[in-house]
Amino acid sequence: QVQLVESGGGLVQAGGSLRLSCAASGRTFSIYAMGWFRQAPGKEREFVAAISWSGARTDYADSVKGRFTISRDNAENTVYLQMNGLKPEDTAVYYCAAATIGSRWPPGPYNYWGQGTRVTVSS
Repeated sequence: QVQLVESGGGLVQAGGSLRLSCAASGRTFSIYAMGWFRQAPGKEREFVAAISWSGARTDYADSVKGRFTISRDNAENTVYLQMNGLKPEDTAVYYCAAATIGSRWPPGPYNYWGQGTRVTVSS
């Protein structure tokens, strides 16, 4: 089992920044990639960014390219999502996920999920 705990959400004005964290514990040796997803009110969950467990590969949704950066700290088993230039349309609950089955890129399926952290961007 892998446990994921997100933190760092909050309320920010448009144009501001936030950094989300996702701490992984348990069988972290089985993880080959981590991702961030988000779900806005009334919408389906969507992919935001992914990173290989080594940190060598990253992938981003077009809507966040150039504004968001995914990174990881190997020693802390933590993945980060630095979000700059936030827009009201970035408002959502952000979920961290881990992929442990297979080794495809872009990663999938994600079989472990965190509880989510809420990000609200005011205009």
